[in-house]
Amino acid sequence: MNGKHSWPTGLDEPARYEIRIDGHIDAEWADWFEGLTVTIDTDGTTLLSGLLADQAALHGLLRKVGSLGMTLLSINVVSTLDPNRD
Repeated sequence: MNGKHSWPTGLDEPARYEIRIDGHIDAEWADWFEGLTVTIDTDGTTLLSGLLADQAALHGLLRKVGSLGMTLLSINVVSTLDPNRD
């Protein structure tokens, strides 16, 4: 294999995500997710939303969620910033 490995289109680009986790994040932990909006929902879940630089940033965020012992419910890409994508 010759050449530089690259992610499939869009995965190495900034994107807006919505990540839902089971349970509520205490206010003191909200700062740990700097740059993301933390929304506590009445259904017992927390929504983390905002712009992440790339897949590496997403994986870093997921490690933080895991280190808090919280259950990941969903990850959704809301929009990408790649001008070549629809």
